[in-house]
Amino acid sequence: MEKSFYYSVDWSEATYLKDALQAMEIPFAIEQPSDKLQLAAGHVAFVFPVVPVRVYKSVLDLFGSHGRSYPV
Repeated sequence: MEKSFYYSVDWSEATYLKDALQAMEIPFAIEQPSDKLQLAAGHVAFVFPVVPVRVYKSVLDLFGSHGRSYPV
């Protein structure tokens, strides 16, 4: 999967978000903090490929804000 954007979320929200994204059949990966992806303590990243606008709108509605560009 070519990584395009991500959301950093507290790990306590991860199960709910994972279940919602799977129900909507939206492709994603969950990543831990790394040298490339700096996250706050206790956070994980939901990472997405480039998606159609309609799918991005669903992701935007679920997370409540625009995602951040995945670091190159």
